[in-house]
Amino acid sequence: NLATRFLHQLTGKDPVPEAAKAMDVALVLHAEHSFNASTFAARVCASTLSDIYSSVTAAVATLKGSLHGGANEEVIKMLRQVGHKSRVKEFIEAELADHKRIFGFGHRVYKTMDPRAIHLMKMSEDLGRATGKLKWFELSVEIQKVMKKLKGLDPNVDFYSASLYETMGIPADLFTAIFAISRSAGWTAHIL
Repeated sequence: NLATRFLHQLTGKDPVPEAAKAMDVALVLHAEHSFNASTFAARVCASTLSDIYSSVTAAVATLKGSLHGGANEEVIKMLRQVGHKSRVKEFIEAELADHKRIFGFGHRVYKTMDPRAIHLMKMSEDLGRATGKLKWFELSVEIQKVMKKLKGLDPNVDFYSASLYETMGIPADLFTAIFAISRSAGWTAHIL
């Protein structure tokens, strides 16, 4: 399938079945999400009678922002900075005390856990178990618990996509690009 071929081309190795399935599902989960910031940008551009290429470019530029699709890159930076479950509470408390944003939490629409995040969380755990690389998943779960307790916030789609993609061996600077590959279907539908 497309996900298997994509991961093979990216890593030079055949992915484990859990990775191929997770990539396939992640591409579906990211394909469309109503009237979000990048879709809005695409529609604004298209409304000026600009071409589809410019409209998709506007969407990609908007998706890149860390308050939209670029948040998953910020999440993996945070996970790497925390490094171990024992440091989570101290790290989150310090970041919040400094009024820093904890990426991957909260959503403008969902007041509970983003339903897409539920699937990504499960796939992150499954892939971690299959590959023996549970560190990123376990660290994410601990951060989720602390954020729920301290701020009452649940993860959004960006939070568990970071641990999932990291476990797949995908470079962090491609996380948002993969999101864009998937979201292009939704943008194009809106533009048309």
